[in-house]
Amino acid sequence: MRRERPPDSYLWDMLTSARAVAEFLRAKTFDDYQDDLMLRSAVERQIEIIGEAARYVSASFQQQHPQIPWSMIMGQRHVLAHDYGEIKHERIWRVATEDVPALIDQLKGLVPQPPETGE
Repeated sequence: MRRERPPDSYLWDMLTSARAVAEFLRAKTFDDYQDDLMLRSAVERQIEIIGEAARYVSASFQQQHPQIPWSMIMGQRHVLAHDYGEIKHERIWRVATEDVPALIDQLKGLVPQPPETGE
């Protein structure tokens, strides 16, 4: 069962994972990415987390921020989680190097503060 979390925490998860993707790929080429299973796996996992977190962002918030391609983000997560045979390295590279940096810029102004972990 999923633990109740503050709504903003999902935005924070999206931003944290997007920043991780950017960091993982800093100074990397497509050939580096394609030849490194661990790097590909790490990037794919963070993109999957972005999509999973997006699923829990309220519909009203999504409607208020149509500049974020919510359905595409969630759709990419579905491919990574369920249609792994359909993963195209070129597509993930493009998502990671073009769409994720744009998402970081979009989310920076929307994430109020890190969620409290209660620990």
